Amino acid sequence: MALLVGSGLGASSWNVLAEGLAHRSGLSFGMATNLIALVVLMFWIPLRELPGLGTVLNVVLVGAAADVAAHLIPAPGTLVEQLTHYSLGLVMFAIFDALYLGARFGSGPRDGLMTGAIRVTGQPLWKVRTIIEVIVVAIGWVLGGIVGVGTLVLALAAGPLVQAFLRHTTVPLRVDSPAG
Repeated sequence: MALLVGSGLGASSWNVLAEGLAHRSGLSFGMATNLIALVVLMFWIPLRELPGLGTVLNVVLVGAAADVAAHLIPAPGTLVEQLTHYSLGLVMFAIFDALYLGARFGSGPRDGLMTGAIRVTGQPLWKVRTIIEVIVVAIGWVLGGIVGVGTLVLALAAGPLVQAFLRHTTVPLRVDSPAG
């Protein structure tokens, strides 16, 4: 996340939404982010998505880890460095998303919306994730959030990348087997 944001090529869809909401409402970016997380958690109810340890850890650790990383990673000074930061950030984002989802300890608020929608619709992860990302960035943009080329790349690439990495990171459970 710190590499993506630090690249200066565009924030994630959810950051654009929080920025747009903050712009329209007068809330701080952090408060808008928290409000969005609470609203998204409300969508978990009809989707019958259950929180877990991963849900709590996602809420507590992701932002803190991004803050620490932002202080440790030097800012890019050239376009090549921006593209390198962005590309590395995009791949790391997808790998780490797949790792924590594959561990099956519960997803974060936004990923729980995705996993619940996947379970309810039967559609593949790449498609559900892409639809959610595009809707979120569109709403954020309409509200006044800033969209960069990196925002659009992330919105379109996150789903396929996470799905590709998830094949290698999902912990098999006995309930997955036909004899279950």
